[in-house]
Amino acid sequence: MSPEDFELAARFLKERSGLVLTRDKTYLLENRLMPLVRDLRLKSVADLIAGVRASDPAMQTAVIDAMMAKDTAFFRDWKPYVHFRTVVLPNLRVARGIQTRFRVLSAGVSTGQEAHSVAMTIKDVSSSFPGWNIEVVGIDISATAIAAAAKGIYSQFDVQRGLPIRTLLQYFTKQEDSWVLNDGVRNMVKFQTWNLMDDLFPLGRFDAIFCRNVLVYLDLKTKLEVLQKLGRLLVDDGVLYLGLNETVMGVSSNFRAVDPDLGIYAAHRADRPASLSLAAKVDL
Repeated sequence: MSPEDFELAARFLKERSGLVLTRDKTYLLENRLMPLVRDLRLKSVADLIAGVRASDPAMQTAVIDAMMAKDTAFFRDWKPYVHFRTVVLPNLRVARGIQTRFRVLSAGVSTGQEAHSVAMTIKDVSSSFPGWNIEVVGIDISATAIAAAAKGIYSQFDVQRGLPIRTLLQYFTKQEDSWVLNDGVRNMVKFQTWNLMDDLFPLGRFDAIFCRNVLVYLDLKTKLEVLQKLGRLLVDDGVLYLGLNETVMGVSSNFRAVDPDLGIYAAHRADRPASLSLAAKVDL
């Protein structure tokens, strides 16, 4: 790949997706684009870049989709889900009172494992929320990934990554070589193709936001922009979950640490006591 092609591709991906590629990532760019070259029966990656340069919408979308990381798993790092189940959900039940409604956002959801993990966690304690209106929203820039997520069909390899056998048998049905998520969980989740670089306000407000292992691919300026957007979506007592290697410290003042080692942060509101956050453990 020529230096000119790399610079154009890197600039395009940064502007459209927030993904930051330095020159030492040339191999990564080529490796992720080569399958697309073969699928489209092109001669080389240079032909793809030529389509991007010519502002071919289909080619631009395909390049972005090919470059987005799709490394995901059910209940990844598992401890944040324990916190969500044992701290946030009980706090929600008390804090919302007669409102009987809450929403959870999974940003950068890829093929849906995170959003479905959230939904299964809620389903496990659904008896505590009789009649509640509960919605999990999963968003990703990749239309291909979102389409796969909405189907709720996973391979044996997928379900072996982080999914307890009890949960697998409870919420999935085996069909030939695949596992199909039951309707009760799948219907709880709404998937949408959405770019974090775009306006997020139309998505509405959320009680909890999972944005795990997404910020790590962004530069500091883009991280700040994304965190500011997420902060505006989060209700005053809401909680944000980031990846274990991600932080808001030194980036955004819209959040304060609850358990930074687990990537757990509360919405920061100057006039709201920290003890009122859904992320705060209540001493009984």
